[in-house]
Amino acid sequence: MEQIKRNVPRDVFLHLLAMVTLYWSAISFITLCWQYIHYFFPDALQGYEYMGFAGPIRFAVASLVIVFPVFVLISWFLNKIYRSESVVRESKIRKWLIYLTLFVSSLVIIGDLIYVVNTFLGGEITVRFILKALVVLVVAVVIFWYYLDDVRRKEPSKWAKYVAIDCAIVVLVAIIGAFFIIGSPLNARKAQFDSQRVGDLQNIQWQIVSYWQRKQALPPTLDDLTDPISSYIVPTDPETEQSYEYRVKSASEPSFELCTTFNLEQKGQGQMQPKTPYPVDGGLFQNWDHPAGRYCFERKIDKELYPPFSKQ
Repeated sequence: MEQIKRNVPRDVFLHLLAMVTLYWSAISFITLCWQYIHYFFPDALQGYEYMGFAGPIRFAVASLVIVFPVFVLISWFLNKIYRSESVVRESKIRKWLIYLTLFVSSLVIIGDLIYVVNTFLGGEITVRFILKALVVLVVAVVIFWYYLDDVRRKEPSKWAKYVAIDCAIVVLVAIIGAFFIIGSPLNARKAQFDSQRVGDLQNIQWQIVSYWQRKQALPPTLDDLTDPISSYIVPTDPETEQSYEYRVKSASEPSFELCTTFNLEQKGQGQMQPKTPYPVDGGLFQNWDHPAGRYCFERKIDKELYPPFSKQ
């Protein structure tokens, strides 16, 4: 009797940790699968083209890499305890947590089916929707089926390890597949530098347009954009700390070009703009696609769209 009391805190901790890591792993796996669906089946009805895959995928992958192995390890350790201390398997904390998991899984399954029927009646059934609903349904059913079978048994199932192996393989494949979308950590850092370069050039471009509207002339150099009153300082390349290249092509048109060197090729920057008539990026709707290496963006200021301030 004393041994059981001594192990109660251990049992509570291990069972709670197992359930929390189970929920976390399931949510992360669903999130990762949904990002795959968003990537391969974009929704044409969205106000924005969905380009934000990297962040959710990275977080889901990071969670699965850390949390899922912890869940597997804790489950293995609990099964080991069950074999040596059968009373632990019959503990109230374990049964309460398992039935709570069955309850949550049941609600998810019911809610998912209601959502499917409701969406179908609304005429919004698409491949994208069906796959997302199917992912949630499959994960919830697998969890419900496994723990419903487990809670009925007096000892751990012999095929529990095969279920763990199958789940581990599925999770591993999902994680590996994510790197084909977001790239390696090294490429991710290179992409961040390129994204910062594009942001800097957009900022400089708007400052040049503003300069022309105020003075009816293009700045001779980028240093002329520096304004101590507004505290504007021309940014430099975030990786090399070198100045961006700027050249006036025509003072009368007026037109200019901005150049820099990129790490990676980037396509689809223009698709990141919202599908609305309202201006973004300072009202400059140029495309910012670029190849890897040195590249120049040529710009021409439309005098009717951006008239001098004195004529407004």
